[in-house]
Amino acid sequence: MRVKRRTFSGDVCEQEIYGVSERARSPSSKPKLRFQSEEERQQHRLGISRRKHARLVNENFDEKSLYSTLTFSDDYEVHTFSEARRIRDNFFRRLRYHCPNAKIAIYMGRGKSTHRIHFHMLSAGLPESIIIQQWLYGTVLRIVSLRKQTKIDGVTVGRDYTGLANYLHDHWTPEQGGHRWKMTKNMRQPMREEPKEIKRSYSEDKPPLPPKGYKLVECKITRYGYMWFKYVKEASRLNC
Repeated sequence: MRVKRRTFSGDVCEQEIYGVSERARSPSSKPKLRFQSEEERQQHRLGISRRKHARLVNENFDEKSLYSTLTFSDDYEVHTFSEARRIRDNFFRRLRYHCPNAKIAIYMGRGKSTHRIHFHMLSAGLPESIIIQQWLYGTVLRIVSLRKQTKIDGVTVGRDYTGLANYLHDHWTPEQGGHRWKMTKNMRQPMREEPKEIKRSYSEDKPPLPPKGYKLVECKITRYGYMWFKYVKEASRLNC
């Protein structure tokens, strides 16, 4: 049986199409291995993590949100992620104290050329002045608002922060350990519809119809028959 499932995250809609066997639907059945190697399994899990993270970003942040880069001065430079994690958590708590309803996501990483540890942050409902005031360890290198519109293949569409989300997600390295990001618990979850059985066949040339007011911008099809189509709200449909 083939099913279709839609997920709405902000201005982004994803339609997934995949097969569900009778055996897989049985609660007593054992899952059938689908991967030829552990590396392949890890890549599959990485893809799930990336999609989950991108959906949270698209659902919770908009053009009023801020993207910040926080660096350490020579006096406060840290050399291990355990040190950085302690500072991150203290900074996180102070921001929450001053703005209890803010949405915050913080990421750690190393500079490609300097190899120095730094932070990136997405925030909503957090004034720029509070960020600058509470970052006591160096320089707030950048604070910018997220874009209201995105241009994909020359076409202007709505808010799609998937590229930024993937960049932040991939900042994580095994050296860090732990989770890839630290987020406040007030993040709104994307809206996922229940899977629906489908009868017709889809392909890259014959994708599912987009929701009203959305435009197809990307699709992927794996050798396992999994299909993924991404749509973004058209610019003419955006609220002014």
